[in-house]
Amino acid sequence: MSETIRGAGIPACRDLVIRNGQVVTLHGVATADIAISGDTISAVGGPIPPCPDEIDATGLHILPGLIDIHLHFNEPGRTDWEGAATGSRALAAGGGTLFFDMPLNSSPCTTNARNFDLKHQALATSSITDFALWGGIIPGNLPDLAELADCGVIGFKAFLCDSGLPEFPRADDLTLYEAMVAAARLGLPVAVHAESDEITRLLSQRMASEGRQDIAAFLESRPVVAETEAITRAALLAREAGCKLHIVHISSGKGVLAALEARSLGTDITIETCPHYLHFTDDDLHRIGALAKCTPPFRNAAERDALRAQVLGGQVDMVGSDHSPCPPEMKQSSNFFGIWGGIAGVQWTVPALMDLQPDPVRLLQLTSSNAAARFGIARRGAIEPGAYADLMLLDPHSPQTVKPESLFQRHKDTPYLGTTLRGVVRQTIRRGEVIYSEGTLTAQTPGKLVKPART
Repeated sequence: MSETIRGAGIPACRDLVIRNGQVVTLHGVATADIAISGDTISAVGGPIPPCPDEIDATGLHILPGLIDIHLHFNEPGRTDWEGAATGSRALAAGGGTLFFDMPLNSSPCTTNARNFDLKHQALATSSITDFALWGGIIPGNLPDLAELADCGVIGFKAFLCDSGLPEFPRADDLTLYEAMVAAARLGLPVAVHAESDEITRLLSQRMASEGRQDIAAFLESRPVVAETEAITRAALLAREAGCKLHIVHISSGKGVLAALEARSLGTDITIETCPHYLHFTDDDLHRIGALAKCTPPFRNAAERDALRAQVLGGQVDMVGSDHSPCPPEMKQSSNFFGIWGGIAGVQWTVPALMDLQPDPVRLLQLTSSNAAARFGIARRGAIEPGAYADLMLLDPHSPQTVKPESLFQRHKDTPYLGTTLRGVVRQTIRRGEVIYSEGTLTAQTPGKLVKPART
């Protein structure tokens, strides 16, 4: 971007000025100053007069704060797994200013208005970042979806296979279709965990009957075709229902192709993947073991590399961490099928992406702007006058090695331990307040619930 970014005039009162940063917008990258008044960006460009409170961002990229569209902070009810107090701080250390909390792994699950209120109250007192809530789709809760929409859910989440929690059963095809019809009427998207229940369940039963409990058996029980079949089926139902569909944590290049084919047939579909599917392969699962177990599992190098190319090439819309931690003892068993399947990685989304050396605009799209547009989040995902001052100051070239003392999450376990990644978040600003700076959490005020604009 060759021209100077222009604002709407220089404000009379400024609370903070950020100088000399490389500001990333959908138009490109340009050196500019940013003036912040209260919680809002008031001007971008220059010249901006001196201010008592200034940040020198020379050499840093300035992007909108990361919007993590997919994570599990397990609150209320399972804060021994994580909790928003620690989870949101790890998110802030990774440049995040807003997260969408999934409806399960908390207790109770967010499947009705009462449970929404319980989670809202819990997060409002513990989170330092802003947050939005997914509602759940389970058999029998179709009458609850309208009330959840009125509460302000960002959308509805369903599992097409066993979720691992008895209180959040999988959605059969009729449950899913009827929920999609309701979601279309309510103007909200439906997100699905796309793995075929029949394929994964019957293969798991076969492995058990053969006495196989190892990593190789687990990988065989969740093949790529289980993902592609479920994507195709969910897309057909969404297309017939006229529903916006979001496929979470696609793990393979073939999965992306299945979603793109559905889009070509008329499904309104967006595609999400996770940093761990871009960084690790099935060989790493064998090497690391339980800390690297998740569903879908890591794929072979060819599928991982195809997914990387699709991320860099613009075929993938956004990246979510799918942070799904658990107490350490739940990652210990001689039966690999019995180990909790979830990756702890909320702090490492941006560094893991930076390892792919994406264009800064592509990084912006993957981490904030596409999510804000898709889910109707006003005044987020852009650096412009009138937007909330949600910002990430990123050193794009410095390396960092993940160590236990680096982690702000509750349990000091992650498959990224010992990995050296490119890119360091230097500061995170949420609605004009610096909440993280150079390894120190500095938030003085709590996060707030964010509701979507329903279409």
